[in-house]
Amino acid sequence: MGSGLSERTGLTPVKIVVAGGFGVGKTTFVGAISEIEPLRSEAIITDASAGIDELYPDGTKTETTVAMDFGRISLKHRLVLYLFGTPGQDRFHFMWDELARGAIGAVVLVDTRRIEACFAAIDFFEKRGTPFVVAVNTFHGRRIHEPELVREALRIGPDIPIVYCDARVRVDVQRALQAVVEHTLERVMSESAAS
Repeated sequence: MGSGLSERTGLTPVKIVVAGGFGVGKTTFVGAISEIEPLRSEAIITDASAGIDELYPDGTKTETTVAMDFGRISLKHRLVLYLFGTPGQDRFHFMWDELARGAIGAVVLVDTRRIEACFAAIDFFEKRGTPFVVAVNTFHGRRIHEPELVREALRIGPDIPIVYCDARVRVDVQRALQAVVEHTLERVMSESAAS
């Protein structure tokens, strides 16, 4: 996302990564807001995945992202958000560096029923110094745990915003993305003031 696009089109491209564990709703999140048909790289989960990949015990998840999800949304002031959803399976984590390159921030999508599935994403963005927010996927509008309990379970500090969203609902996804942009701007302004 170099300055070339800005110079040619007058658009300002902004890259945001959507990460989290297997089956937390990343593909759904990107698809709920994208103004274009999202690019998806899903493959059918087969019995050969047993013992290699995390599988849903009840067998309800039949596909998994193997490369990335990609979507786009145009905002006011000629700002364009490019969304890159990471694959959740451990064996595809090697791709995260490339997907996160040039991102201004990230959403770590969390399913509180399987909170341990998002630790890898949180560690990844903390080590990179990438601003991120935690978006608790509420699945059908249920808020299961209070923010402080989520914060404690994830072992994150008070500076990391926590938002609640249903990954299928456009306005919820929009709120989560707005939180990423605001958190990133606050961090940049804070770092500028400190230097």
